[in-house]
Amino acid sequence: MKPWDNGALSVSANRRYLTNGDTPFFWLGDTAWLLFVNLTEEEAYIYLKNRAEKGFNVIQAVLAYSVPDMSDVNKMSVSEYDVRTPQYWEHCDRIISMAESLGMYMALLPSWGSLVKKGIINAENAAKYAKFLADRYKGRKNIIWLLGGDIRAAGYEELYRSFAEVLKKNAPEHLIGFHPFGRCSSSMWFADCDLLDFNMFQSGHRRYDQCTLGSWDDNDGAEFFGEDNWKYVLRDLKLCNKPTLDGEPSYEGIPQGLHDASQPYWSSKDVRRYAYWSVFAGACGHTYGNNAVMQFYSENRVPSYGAREYWYEAIHHDGSGQMGYLKALMTSVDFTSGSPRDDLLIGGQREKYGRVAVFAGDSFLLAYSFLGEPFELDLSNYIGAEMRRFRPSTGVFSYIGKVDIRHYKVIPPIVAGEDTDTVFAVTL
Repeated sequence: MKPWDNGALSVSANRRYLTNGDTPFFWLGDTAWLLFVNLTEEEAYIYLKNRAEKGFNVIQAVLAYSVPDMSDVNKMSVSEYDVRTPQYWEHCDRIISMAESLGMYMALLPSWGSLVKKGIINAENAAKYAKFLADRYKGRKNIIWLLGGDIRAAGYEELYRSFAEVLKKNAPEHLIGFHPFGRCSSSMWFADCDLLDFNMFQSGHRRYDQCTLGSWDDNDGAEFFGEDNWKYVLRDLKLCNKPTLDGEPSYEGIPQGLHDASQPYWSSKDVRRYAYWSVFAGACGHTYGNNAVMQFYSENRVPSYGAREYWYEAIHHDGSGQMGYLKALMTSVDFTSGSPRDDLLIGGQREKYGRVAVFAGDSFLLAYSFLGEPFELDLSNYIGAEMRRFRPSTGVFSYIGKVDIRHYKVIPPIVAGEDTDTVFAVTL
């Protein structure tokens, strides 16, 4: 069964999650920005099938990333596809149909933000382009719209509002979000915009100590959360009565800080941490990314951001498979009734990597520790519930017993290697 068989994708009654009819929808996205412009249809099927089997249900991709004869518009290399031809759009149609057959939504960016900044998409043609897209894809069951595309919306708010108005008027069945610039959220510009159905933030690719790198993508004056992507969730949910999620955390296989390939590369344990931290803070899902995959780096292309492997090798990286374990864990409980519960953590919350993320509802409690250090919980409301350990790196549950005391000290298992992160799970 495909998710839309339960009903069109919509915002849940509590305004915190997404749902298909009465069935909760946990967004598990993958970043495939250059899917349409860098893959043949045969290659696209390999990629989409790989992701579908791992539990991904949303693919984020750009329709118009660049235009011919303007190589300075964007940084990542693209193929010879010309977005101005009917053949290109027929190519996109067939890939979207592939995703539909595999039960996955396509979260489509009409363009990358640089096309707006360069004036290629502007106030004069934006509405016409939006109408073209709405007419072409209305009636499609697997479409979500993501405006923006790695851009600060300041100065372009009216353009994007008008774009959203046309989409909403002509294809009202499709949800609309906005993919912002690094370390920003759509709530910064559109907190009061009813045209956007959910918020999205890009926590980005920097470490705690990389607030300022003297690079083009520094966010001067903006609040910097470092690796604490869960803080974006809490801020968005406080600002807006709509769901939110991390649409671009640190990618697996990308240099820390993005620009310097001599820096350490983010790994599977890091992408797990971003996923569990944000979801246990109340995000409606999570988007994973892989450096080589998002640009579909292959032979005869210039790698961007220090990509070291071809995309068809990188699709097998551990982090991508481990995202499905998170989705399975969340959908095993009534996650739409849950909320972050730091108050259940005896002794108070810890900082940075020591954080213990607690997410709970009336019938369950989930607590994630990245470092795998002991912590104590107040389980007064869960007496008689079953306790299990859950390993985010393997997806394996291990039964402990039943809760029989109010205050319980969780002692994570000793593990070999770097995969110290663990979830303590309680279910009634």
